[in-house]
Amino acid sequence: MTASALDAALALQGLYVSGAFHIQPDDGLPRKDGSLVLISPAEPAFWPIFIQSPEYRDGASDPMDRWSRRIGDALAQDFGALALYPFGGAPFLPFYTWALRSGRAWASPIGFLVHDTGGLFISYRMALLVPWVAATGAGPRPCDSCTGQPCTTACPVSAFADGYDVAACKDHLRSAAGQECMGQGCAARRACPVGKGNRLPAHAAFHMGSFL
Repeated sequence: MTASALDAALALQGLYVSGAFHIQPDDGLPRKDGSLVLISPAEPAFWPIFIQSPEYRDGASDPMDRWSRRIGDALAQDFGALALYPFGGAPFLPFYTWALRSGRAWASPIGFLVHDTGGLFISYRMALLVPWVAATGAGPRPCDSCTGQPCTTACPVSAFADGYDVAACKDHLRSAAGQECMGQGCAARRACPVGKGNRLPAHAAFHMGSFL
């Protein structure tokens, strides 16, 4: 199996490789060579595929995590890889650190990860430890050339004025004034010009409901 075959298999599930780095022997990972490949939703293609899944339709809890595990485990078997997930309870795996190491994601002015193509809506459904040396890429941090950095002022309750005030954010989302964020996604994330408009409102609403 090859990287191009993995790309094709991911596309069928509405996913794509959003970053990778070469494994070093002292990384503390179960595999000592090859690459760690980060997998993200390819938006907007992802949502219409996901909502046809049995996990989304069965009414049970955590449908996206269960879907991710089923898809990730199948990919790992097909490609001789090991699947790792950002959910499942403590101790959580260091996906934030892995994203930074990929060279395609950075800390944004509001603290959330920002990605070279996914912007502030980047998310990671899984990582695969693959036995080959994956192509890696690094570009300029998009925030460095972002005029006005609108993410810093877009929040209606200034939840990012001094770190991230989670309580203020959730209070807003529970109010009548917060229903735009509930239905469309976080205003600060939506203000990012990178990947703007890629996340479908139904997908954003799903995650906002899970957040509360």
